[in-house]
Amino acid sequence: MSSNDIIVSLDIGTSKVRVIIGEVNNGAINIIGVGSADSEGIRKGAIVDIDQTVHSIRSAVEHAERMVDIQISDVYVGIQGNHISLQTNHGVVAVSNEDREITEEDIERVLQAAKVVALPPEREIINLVPKQFLVDGLEGISDPRGMIGVRLEVEATIVTGAKTALHNLIRCVEKAGLHISGVILMSLASGVMSLTKDEKAIGTVLVDIGAGSTTLAIFEQGGIAATSTLPIGGEYVTNDISYGLRTQTEQAEKIKLKYGCALASDAAEDLRFKVMRMGSNVEKEFSQVDLASIIEPRMQEIFYMVRQEVKRLGFGDKINGYVLTGGSVSLADTLTLAQQELESSVRIAVPDYIGVRDPAFSSGVGIIQYVSKYMAIRSSGAAKKQASRKPGAVAAPKPGMIERIKNMFSEFI
Repeated sequence: MSSNDIIVSLDIGTSKVRVIIGEVNNGAINIIGVGSADSEGIRKGAIVDIDQTVHSIRSAVEHAERMVDIQISDVYVGIQGNHISLQTNHGVVAVSNEDREITEEDIERVLQAAKVVALPPEREIINLVPKQFLVDGLEGISDPRGMIGVRLEVEATIVTGAKTALHNLIRCVEKAGLHISGVILMSLASGVMSLTKDEKAIGTVLVDIGAGSTTLAIFEQGGIAATSTLPIGGEYVTNDISYGLRTQTEQAEKIKLKYGCALASDAAEDLRFKVMRMGSNVEKEFSQVDLASIIEPRMQEIFYMVRQEVKRLGFGDKINGYVLTGGSVSLADTLTLAQQELESSVRIAVPDYIGVRDPAFSSGVGIIQYVSKYMAIRSSGAAKKQASRKPGAVAAPKPGMIERIKNMFSEFI
């Protein structure tokens, strides 16, 4: 990676579209710009209206551009949803050099070999994640470059998704006038930002509670082992408040953010607020205890479903902890409630960068860290700088998105 690369991440969520601009300077990442816009056209994490989604993407991009005076042309896009699935595969090649030294070309060939797998016609490879390399049977190698051998193997996790969901995502971003440098599984990106090396090794569940859905990613032995998406999230809490207090959803969301508490036992009876009742001009007063008594059961349900899903995936007794992220975990006392319901060690992951110290930005920041760590950006070749500091910069013509997705992982190592 050159000394100053710009990486732009695009996180299209149910409630917000977020654009984060990161500058990589000699390996260190600085967040230099953030843009967000209300999400329109997204339901439960899935695109249901392309035109509205395009408008939201453009608004978020313009917001970020105004902050740092950068014309954004290229982005890395996050993807998630219940259509995502994982499978393992094995690749093997003979080392091509006469001196038997393993080169970048050998690594690219073995990664391509690992991607040769039978898939249904409606599915497509999104990411390829090497778990380990083997050189002449020697296991546990993370980077075989420069080693001597005649046989190079790789054990990898293949991330696949539905073509429909992937192509709709690509279409929205390209209609917004952006070039896609790569599509990355959100759980992989969040894992880079949120989990330590030890947490990935011992068995940890990364729980991303968004507005419309909750995504689980189970990590063990250093890599992602399973992923699942539950169709429940923070907007269900908001809907409960709207129904319980008989008020508009928009006002319910504001009340949740300002006065919300996940534990009724910790709520304050003397903290009171007024709510405009639906269908009338009459305001009614409620306490934080009233609000918490609505929020707590729904949050309990979310964590109950998380725990049941972990068991269903076959990891019930293999988990040593949970890490929470996503915008909905910012609610007061969420951590305490999660510890009670999950009966395990739980912590909340927050990006450690100025301007994005909020769990809602974990995925966006994670994409930038993932790209800088695993997908080397070179000054020439298929991957270009993600943005220009000169306003009005125009992206050079690039090959088609589907072709690049098929070939992008040659730059994994």
